[in-house]
Amino acid sequence: MPLITITSLTDCPGVEPYSSLTEAQLRNRLDPDNSLFIAESPKVIKVAIEAGFVPVSLLAEMRHIEGDAAEIIGMLPAGTPVYTGSRELLQELTGYRLTRGVLCAMKRPRLPSVEDVCAGAKRVAVIDGVSDTTNIGAIFRSAAALGIDAVLLTPTACDPLNRRAVRVSMGSVFLVPWTYLDRPVEALSELGFTTLSMALTDRSVELGDPSLQTIDRLAIVLGTEGDGLAQQVISSTDITVRIPMAHGVDSLNVAAAAAVAFWELRDRG
Repeated sequence: MPLITITSLTDCPGVEPYSSLTEAQLRNRLDPDNSLFIAESPKVIKVAIEAGFVPVSLLAEMRHIEGDAAEIIGMLPAGTPVYTGSRELLQELTGYRLTRGVLCAMKRPRLPSVEDVCAGAKRVAVIDGVSDTTNIGAIFRSAAALGIDAVLLTPTACDPLNRRAVRVSMGSVFLVPWTYLDRPVEALSELGFTTLSMALTDRSVELGDPSLQTIDRLAIVLGTEGDGLAQQVISSTDITVRIPMAHGVDSLNVAAAAAVAFWELRDRG
């Protein structure tokens, strides 16, 4: 394990993924084989490695090399560089305070097809246009915990491998199969799914309606943080469902709504 101590911000080749590269540059759509993402905190990094994601390098505060980062370092492939330095220097390098003092640059895998992600799935979440990284991470965490077999995202949704989304999900983005949806939501019926939009309309049925428990394969469609689902998407789905509210509240944050819906609509077979 090469241990490289950083002593200067002007002479530290190899740490570009942690300092000068933006999320878009890390993603590198023009060269998918060299695309990266950043995982943050020992627990999240461990989940990623155990799920088969490949580390490229590690950045850890000096005090964590024989502490919180020790187990992770032992899991790295031979020859993986480990960069280290003082807390203050690494904060200046990255531009933010490291969560638990450890970051890991990892190879971004090629995404599977919609067919592969949905094969055998009984419950699929469709995230339509949700752009907030915190919400994306929270939705994935609920999906992993509450029985969602796969996640599909529309092209306008936030990247689940964004650093903050990964951290908020506590590594759940590595546990649930996901990909981007390359077709209209209604096309999921061709894969055997009944499509269900979470929205407030005149024809919405209440979450908890017994008829919803009889559906074998279900795609649950969730909309953006502010406007919710577009009318065109709602109209294209088979069922529209609302969560009953009290005290005059009209809606929940999309991440909270997702958790409620995932639990109530879980496969009970």
